[in-house]
Amino acid sequence: MPRLCIEVQGVVQGVGFRPSVYRLALAHGLTGAVWNHARGVTIEAQGGATSLEAFLRAIQTDIPPPARVANLACVDLPEDPQAEGFRILASDEGGDIRPVVPPDLAICPACAEETDTPGERRYRYPFTNCTYCGPRYSIIASLPYDRPHTSMQAFPMCPACRREYSDPLDRRFHAQPIACPVCGPHLTLRRLDGGSLSEGEDALHEAVVALQEGRVVAIKGLGGFQLLVDATSAEAVRRLRDRKRREEKPFAVMFPDMASLAAACELGEAERALLASPEAPILLVRRRPGAQVTEGIAPGNPRLGAFLPYTPLHRLLLALVDRPLVCTSGNLSEEPMAFEDDEALRRLGTLADVFLTHNRPILRPVDDSVMRVDGDGPTLLRRARGFTPLAVAVAGFKGAPTVLAFGAHQKATVSLLHQGQLVMSQHLGDLMSLQGADLLARTVEDLLDFFGVQPDRLACDLHPDYASTRLAERLSNEWDLPLLRVQHHHAHGAACMAEHGLKGPATALAWDGTGLGSDGTLWGGEALAIKGDRFERVGHLRPFPLPGGEAAVREPRRSACGLLWSLRGSGSPPPTLAPAFDGPEWNLLQSMLAKGLHSPVTSSIGRLFDAVAALTSLHARHGFEGQAAMALEFAAGDRVESPYAWDLKAGMANPSLLLEGVLSDLAAGQDVAFIAARFHTSLADLALAWTELSGLPDVVLSGGCFQNARLTGLVQAKLTDAGFRVHRHRTFPPNDGCISLGQAVVAALG
Repeated sequence: MPRLCIEVQGVVQGVGFRPSVYRLALAHGLTGAVWNHARGVTIEAQGGATSLEAFLRAIQTDIPPPARVANLACVDLPEDPQAEGFRILASDEGGDIRPVVPPDLAICPACAEETDTPGERRYRYPFTNCTYCGPRYSIIASLPYDRPHTSMQAFPMCPACRREYSDPLDRRFHAQPIACPVCGPHLTLRRLDGGSLSEGEDALHEAVVALQEGRVVAIKGLGGFQLLVDATSAEAVRRLRDRKRREEKPFAVMFPDMASLAAACELGEAERALLASPEAPILLVRRRPGAQVTEGIAPGNPRLGAFLPYTPLHRLLLALVDRPLVCTSGNLSEEPMAFEDDEALRRLGTLADVFLTHNRPILRPVDDSVMRVDGDGPTLLRRARGFTPLAVAVAGFKGAPTVLAFGAHQKATVSLLHQGQLVMSQHLGDLMSLQGADLLARTVEDLLDFFGVQPDRLACDLHPDYASTRLAERLSNEWDLPLLRVQHHHAHGAACMAEHGLKGPATALAWDGTGLGSDGTLWGGEALAIKGDRFERVGHLRPFPLPGGEAAVREPRRSACGLLWSLRGSGSPPPTLAPAFDGPEWNLLQSMLAKGLHSPVTSSIGRLFDAVAALTSLHARHGFEGQAAMALEFAAGDRVESPYAWDLKAGMANPSLLLEGVLSDLAAGQDVAFIAARFHTSLADLALAWTELSGLPDVVLSGGCFQNARLTGLVQAKLTDAGFRVHRHRTFPPNDGCISLGQAVVAALG
């Protein structure tokens, strides 16, 4: 009788894979065993040839939704005439560790129904989970994924939970976070000094009262602390903005259910499927006129970041409040999310009025993922809960050196490329603060300890002042490892190429705010021909100065001033820009530009967006990063207008003709929507001109500018119509969240 040894790799631990294998083996009349190990899952199965073939198909298709089989290999074994039954064996802790860690997942329908049903053992229990849902990455200390290796080790199972945990036919078989009201974590409502106000159901109800009264409640969620307020109350939202120092940046809104979300926002089938998926991301969707939430949630923005309750605690809370709630990361602006109890009380004490917390430790912070559905599918804008640390196979790197890449300075991530698999950390946020730099260092240590590997080489950005660069330099010295410095936009292009399995050469349109170029200037409007660890700068925007340097990133008016000066020389500001400057400010900036003082030059298309937004009086100053560019995108809407011209010589695009066209339209009284539409069309024309100059059939789009759905759609359509193969980010973000991936693959080839 045939007998097979089946090695399975992928997301196959902590997601109910072994119980599914057990049930399938019984259904097909097979004998044998299944067990976890650090590399994945091994199955030994014996039975009839037809039954084994059917079983092999079933373990790739008839498995729980969170499970994913990335690789399956079979080896024939000698027949075992003594074989009886099918067993699930204990985990094997030996062997080379592979990146197969399951992500944190939203509550599944079965657990949701259980918490809603009176008489069930877990009725209204805020920590209900099973093998298909609940905390994973945020509570795992080490591999293999078993309860003693998680923060749930502090909660001994009661007899009832132990029976479920031990029954292969139960959906909680080996569900490591299994818990119930008898033996699991519990809620506590705390004062700002940490003292207890109430416990359990009383704590939940008192938190609801606080929200209904317009107070700010900090809750300990799945992967860290979140700040909640009533999204229908303008006063409550303003209170949170003032305390969080977040003047205009949009807040995410959690709705009680799909019906209330659909009443406030336009949803297609793809949006509904993503909102209800195990990943349950924040989804950028168009709000309906008269939506229940206050305008202060996302001022001037036609979209809302909307999502559904993804833990039983969120579901219970939202059902009682019965209205949408702002649900945002528990931090001050430019700081990482708080995730430890004492830290949260210390850092969030000036932001929240009360804390709804619990006693299940979070071992690492995991923020919410953010996605958008475009015309041809979803785009991941922030890779975190539900997606990390899922390993992604990178074609052509199986025998490559192991690389640890440290990412950029904003939207930071860390990547580990090992045995042809890429593991990216969760979104870490920006590294401007000491807390951000500390989180980066902890994540690097965590990632290496977690997967039990040591890198052969390190990779970082060219910029010497990034916290990520400084950490990479220190560890390179301590570990005596080579450090490869990868140009920012090369990393952008290489990341998108790796995501799509492109070996190159390919043209990379890398458009963003700024990144240090290999010539020492600030790049950001680049067309690069990339082949492995080499690139050629095929095209770029003509550099223009940014008076005040970093200040220009916060003040689009400075970008406009620098652009005008570079193309026209000194002079008075145009009428639409003049109100943005008080007293001698304009003349002071003109003097700085004339003397070359603190005015670095840039080829950034992101700063070009800022300049046009300031000239059209949309935004003279930023309330948050990218605000001016977003305003131009929203102003353009779906309008299609003729482009402005470009002065293109030897790949360098001089924006002088575009600028004169914008100023002419403003003088003629054209509205902002018309100018914004023309501007976007002009950039699509520039993309085509550079791509034709490069002459390569494959084109990748990367960089923060390609978060702009309008720009991305126009460029993609223009290049596709011209016969080019266009690739853009799907699995990884187009913004700086993908930089560590690009650094890793470039360094592996270097």
